[in-house]
Amino acid sequence: MLIEPSEPRRASTVIGRVRGIARIFNHSVFQRLHHDRDHGTMNRRIAFCFLLAASVVLPSVAFGAQPNIMVLLVDDMGMMDTSVPFLTDKSGHPKRYPLNEYYRTPAMERLAAKGIRFNQFYAMSVCSPTRVSIMTGQNAARHRTTNWINPRKNNAGPHGAPDWNWAGLSRDDVTLPGLLGQLGYRTIHVGKGHFGPEGYEGAEPLNLGFDVNVAGAAFGAPGSYYAEKNYGLGTRREHHAVPHLEKYHGSDTFLTEALTIEAKKRVTESVSRGEPFYLYFSHYAVHAPFESDPRFAQHYRNSEKPANAQAFATLIEGMDKSLGDMMDHFEALGVAKDTLIFFLGDNGSDAPLGHQHEVACAAPLRGKKGAHYEGGMRVPFIAAWAKSNPDYELQQQWHIPADAIQPHVASVEDLFPTILELTGGKAPADHKVDGHSLRTLLAGRSDPSRDEQFLMHYPHAPHRSNYFTVWRDGDWKVIYHTLPEEPTSGGHIQFEDGHFELFNLAQDPFESKNLAASHPKDLDRMIQGLVTALEEHDAVYPVDDEGRPLRPQVPEASF
Repeated sequence: MLIEPSEPRRASTVIGRVRGIARIFNHSVFQRLHHDRDHGTMNRRIAFCFLLAASVVLPSVAFGAQPNIMVLLVDDMGMMDTSVPFLTDKSGHPKRYPLNEYYRTPAMERLAAKGIRFNQFYAMSVCSPTRVSIMTGQNAARHRTTNWINPRKNNAGPHGAPDWNWAGLSRDDVTLPGLLGQLGYRTIHVGKGHFGPEGYEGAEPLNLGFDVNVAGAAFGAPGSYYAEKNYGLGTRREHHAVPHLEKYHGSDTFLTEALTIEAKKRVTESVSRGEPFYLYFSHYAVHAPFESDPRFAQHYRNSEKPANAQAFATLIEGMDKSLGDMMDHFEALGVAKDTLIFFLGDNGSDAPLGHQHEVACAAPLRGKKGAHYEGGMRVPFIAAWAKSNPDYELQQQWHIPADAIQPHVASVEDLFPTILELTGGKAPADHKVDGHSLRTLLAGRSDPSRDEQFLMHYPHAPHRSNYFTVWRDGDWKVIYHTLPEEPTSGGHIQFEDGHFELFNLAQDPFESKNLAASHPKDLDRMIQGLVTALEEHDAVYPVDDEGRPLRPQVPEASF
């Protein structure tokens, strides 16, 4: 059973229906005005009255200027898990690597050809912090959901910050879908939620501003991708059984496909109602369990990769088909030129290839999901209109060049202010927004008003990296290990050379040489910046055995 609000639809629905009628009116009456001089005066009066009424309801929004939006979020997909080359050579031209030849993502190629892709786009290294940042526009250090949310117990870790935000989002929080609903958008959630634990408000996306919830729950990993296994219901992973998809149980409908069918259905409903839609399409793919999608398995059988890596690749390709199906659907509904797509991953790759801190699953980037290296934090990001139309006024206002690459640093917290600017919305004055609008960057230009900075704070364990903070500022990146000797989830000592790692990413993009010892002045400057950023975000910290916060410190002897 699919979940929607049972009470009468709020004012946003009324606004949406007014706008929908207006769009129909615009097409039928105003087109006629151009040709029918005999009735022109009367029709103009009717049109004026209608627009006047609409302006009372929508005083702050330009009539007919709101696009549809799809945020397609892929779970555990890193920047190299695709046939689209995001990395560039020294001249700024896209450069392909072996993993780009391994994965098959024709729909991503199609989307990238329509728009712009970012090659330094950052997310948090685990999922829930990123998801809350998209919803709020805040860095994880500020909203304090600094770890993935275990749906059944607080997973701060043995020295983890005791006052971190395990509860995630609540009904009273300012959220992007909540603000868009006030502008007349029908807000649709399809797929993975993971905004709060069981028994808390954030476990149900309907509490967070969404009008529709299909398949969203407290957990982040599906019980199963197979409808034959009822998506986990009745299995040992029943506590992760994907909800609301009972009609597919017992069929051969892979989970990714079922979610796509439901997303298309909900978009169709919105278009038929004349409501602009915000579709937050959050795939469970490509998160473990790595169950092979039989539709694509034959493409990887001769790859010489392990079976679980082949299965991971099928999940990637199934997600890609979903993207292509959604683009085709927008075209079929006649709304493609009005629909802006944001495609991204929620953290670095979890491909089952190689060690978590080495150059392997995200090669040539180092590290993977949960790690402090670029492979754990950098994600694919593509923005494009579903159908390019340079003569269309809205696309002229929000121009996105075709097949472009943006090298400027940006992050997941930027989506919130970008989408609000795009839709005419505004966050409440008392809601702190850390992100900045991407409008200039989406146009393929540089934006000198933006700092090339990013803060990633993880005061938890155990994971692939423990108790660390990353600060990116310009070409430089510093990593502070609070408890470097603490074994990771794989039983490894994460770092054996003290608290600090320092890299110049312009000269060493793949983090091969730690400069902490050889560049003490740069290290001091970067650590001071890290400390300041944590303080400005009112961050929480790991604690020692006596419960005292372990703030980053840089004693002179460390140099």
